[in-house]
Amino acid sequence: MDVLRPTLIRIGGRAYRKNLIQEQAYKHKEEEEDFCAGPGDCADEPCDAFVVEETEKGFQCRVEVPSPLYKYIIGKKGETKKKLETETRTSISIPKPGVEGEIVITGQHRSGVISARTRIDVLLDSFRKKQPFTHFLSFALNQPAVQEKFLQFKEEVLEKCSKDHGVSSSLFQNPAKLHLTLGTLVLLNEQEIQKACDLLQRCKEDFVDQIAGGKPLTVEVAGVEYMNDDPAMMDVLYAKVHMKDGSDRLQVIADQLVQRFVASGLMLKEWDRVKLHATVMNTLFRKDPSAEERNNTMAGKSSFKERESFNGRNILKLFENFCFGEVQLDSVRLSQRFSSDASGYYATSGQLTFS
Repeated sequence: MDVLRPTLIRIGGRAYRKNLIQEQAYKHKEEEEDFCAGPGDCADEPCDAFVVEETEKGFQCRVEVPSPLYKYIIGKKGETKKKLETETRTSISIPKPGVEGEIVITGQHRSGVISARTRIDVLLDSFRKKQPFTHFLSFALNQPAVQEKFLQFKEEVLEKCSKDHGVSSSLFQNPAKLHLTLGTLVLLNEQEIQKACDLLQRCKEDFVDQIAGGKPLTVEVAGVEYMNDDPAMMDVLYAKVHMKDGSDRLQVIADQLVQRFVASGLMLKEWDRVKLHATVMNTLFRKDPSAEERNNTMAGKSSFKERESFNGRNILKLFENFCFGEVQLDSVRLSQRFSSDASGYYATSGQLTFS
């Protein structure tokens, strides 16, 4: 490692220096892992300081942590918490399981409190990345005319291509849930959901209103494309979208929204640009019609092994330019995974409107 240019990792808007450590094998069950929060894991001081209060008995720091993550700080039989307290000479107070609140770190030395806080941040970031996503930013494409064209597409594909390997009705998206995914989020309590909703509104004020001009965006959904390299072994077939006026306003809004959410720590960066696509066929749907996959297919690596791919050569040949119709996009939604509202679309936890 170049000591003058150390590797930095960013967690919650702060930067930390990363030291080289030897990889260690851990047990598969996260609940049983005893995270090694030793001095070699990272630098003890953040590049951007957080608030450490001075008290009569020493120093104190508070950190908001969703209750589902408490177990990772406590560790198996409390070992992780004990190790943190011993090595940093601090006391760490954690709310009872299921009770939302703050973790409070106290100690006689400011450096010890900072060290404990930094290690907790790294520890939580590590396990947060392993959580399945709970929400995603989306544009709904389930307007009646598009649903009707989608059902026509499904009917014709099954009529003309059902003899092709792996092609079946179970592969198709639920027409009521047709959408564009901008990015996925792990929101583990009401406070985090509210934080995401507040950020959506700030994005509206900061740049969305200016780009959209206070009006819905007219988008055409036309043509199909596939995700992987071999059309004879497809896992995902998607419909392409583009602005009716030929502009890149939809792409600009999508990219800037994701940039803001990544910068806030609410979303992990997956690509430099958002890939605007509407999934119409997905082999994940064979076993789970409600399946949703991250934009980054590596996050679903294990599930790919269990998939039965389909031969989509004829689908591409016959439906390459299939038109699903036009859509008036008037909002970005914070959609809840594994849910449905009265229309059949995903339940909305919050939204940003264009008008």
